[in-house]
Amino acid sequence: MITVQRELWRGIPVLHVTEAAKQDEPLPVFTYFHGFTSAKEHNLPQAYLLAEKGYRVLLPDSLYHGEREENLHQQQLNLKFWDIVYQNLKELQTIYDELEIRDLLVKGRFGVGGTSMGGITTSAALTMYPWIDASCVMMGSPKPVEFSKKLIEDVRKSGAELPVSDEELESLYRALATIDLSLQPEKLKSRPLFIWHGDADPVVPFTHGYDFYHEVESMYENKQAIRHVKEPGRDHKVSRFAILRMVDWLQKML
Repeated sequence: MITVQRELWRGIPVLHVTEAAKQDEPLPVFTYFHGFTSAKEHNLPQAYLLAEKGYRVLLPDSLYHGEREENLHQQQLNLKFWDIVYQNLKELQTIYDELEIRDLLVKGRFGVGGTSMGGITTSAALTMYPWIDASCVMMGSPKPVEFSKKLIEDVRKSGAELPVSDEELESLYRALATIDLSLQPEKLKSRPLFIWHGDADPVVPFTHGYDFYHEVESMYENKQAIRHVKEPGRDHKVSRFAILRMVDWLQKML
């Protein structure tokens, strides 16, 4: 039987998904971050499938999302996008530390993944944490600097006024460069990486993950450890096909 427990880990609301009989045992762990304006409950399908395979799955709510929602206007929330990503990165360390304290993690078997904003978080985390053993980027971007510039350009094209100065934007780009995986691909260190993206995505450019995959593929001796799955005609929504491919790949790599 699969159990889903609503817990609070050092202030982080988390859905904790495991086989009931193995709940207190050290297990391989997969932490999955939801997308922008979504919530942890929306990722229960992949959590359930992985828990059936013997994984402990943790689904946290990001800042200003789910149980942490603060009724911000959409524009206010949009302006906090990168603050949320940075908080995700900080809280990933918190989750990892808590797993070790509780002795719930099998060493060498910690994975992280996410949808859209969660995929951006995942790519950035690979520049920071060598203890990540495998990762899954679902329609995210490993190019936060380029993605941020795209968002700013979209706002300018819409005719809306930017509430930040050019100096503040340059400061943001410099900060994002430090967590930009495409600018420091050597930090991958051949760790297993799965990328899925629909090629009709109007939100996160398909080319970001696709081009990055072709840039780093030659760095991997084990070609099974680096995987890019393109779904023709798919827009900004993770499909059942994508979830099944991710689960199948992760089971072999983590």
